[in-house]
Amino acid sequence: MGTNTSTSGRNFKVCHQHRVNYLKNLNNNEVNRALIKKGLDAIAAKDGDVKKALQQLDYPEPRIRPAGFETLVSTIVSQQLSTKAASAIMGRVRDLLPELNAAAVLSARKTSLRKAGLSERKVEYIRALAKAIKTGAFDPDQLTHMDDTTAIAEITALHGFGPWSAEIYLMFSLGRHDIFPANDLALQVALQNLKQLKQKPGPAKARELVSHWAPWRSAGSLFLWHFYRGAPT
Repeated sequence: MGTNTSTSGRNFKVCHQHRVNYLKNLNNNEVNRALIKKGLDAIAAKDGDVKKALQQLDYPEPRIRPAGFETLVSTIVSQQLSTKAASAIMGRVRDLLPELNAAAVLSARKTSLRKAGLSERKVEYIRALAKAIKTGAFDPDQLTHMDDTTAIAEITALHGFGPWSAEIYLMFSLGRHDIFPANDLALQVALQNLKQLKQKPGPAKARELVSHWAPWRSAGSLFLWHFYRGAPT
């Protein structure tokens, strides 16, 4: 049987890009480890609770996601799903669309996207994202030139993206240093335990409790997730 050169060439490009991203992330991880340590040391110098917990748990590992369309799609897919379920669906979406971009999504049949495991609402959100990029209404590359507030507003103007999704994208894909996703339940619980509060703080109270962590609240958020999973008992 002959080899489909178009398909094999396309798959080679995708695999090559994954290798390039992997090597880039290896270098970024070293840089980010240094930044996380710098940020948490600065926080610990003015927050005794963080200082004590840091001595028991050590520093969290960085989390890096490539900026761009595929990560934004993954953010939609992940909403209200376990990590395992979201990963399985993203795998099927990538199998369906090896070159995952706006044009490919708009060319795909809605039924094919649904068969990959996407809900009707998520298909709607992903197609809306693709249309916004295709028409020029939204350009992910421009987010790097915006301040945090403007970039979050730009993302949340899209269908299916709330503040949490935008803040996570800024933290892990744009490398912003001073983001605190106050609506994240795990962060709220971790903050309650770290500060030994009687009640879980809501978003406004959580922001107040970490206001003195600026300008390193992204590192502080990473540490709270780390603390949530492995808090000393």
